[in-house]
Amino acid sequence: MSAARDEPRFLVDRMLGTLTRYLRFMGYDTESAHSIRPGNAREDTILLKRAEQEGRILLTRDRELARRGGDRAILVTGAGVIDQVGQLAGRGVIEPELRMTRCSLCNEPLRAASAAQIRGSAYAPEKRDDLVFLWCRPCRRLYWAGTHARNIGKRLSEEFGKE
Repeated sequence: MSAARDEPRFLVDRMLGTLTRYLRFMGYDTESAHSIRPGNAREDTILLKRAEQEGRILLTRDRELARRGGDRAILVTGAGVIDQVGQLAGRGVIEPELRMTRCSLCNEPLRAASAAQIRGSAYAPEKRDDLVFLWCRPCRRLYWAGTHARNIGKRLSEEFGKE
């Protein structure tokens, strides 16, 4: 999907951390409930209000929370992340393909990395031929389609015919 299309935005509960990262790797604007202090008795109400205010779809494993969220919530029932991605894809909510346009940690959009940012990274690969590097400004983190991204892409491709 291109950025010009009206893509869904998500708010994900604490029980779906791996799904949060996968959605970000697939380019979806995905916020996490981890921004709410743990143990807050009003967490469900806060999540519902935030999803409504920000125009996000709430993804949750909590049946009661999904019921309260109505059309704005999806009960995620898959046991593993690929099952969860498949559930969302089957509902037509997402396209399961690797895009690498968002930071997997903070959700900020990535931009092209400068040569200085690549050189200054202690973990950039020495062999850089044919690699495209991306940079998260807030996290000061460098991304590229290395082994981790290729493995995610391979899993998506094997399951859904997309990479």
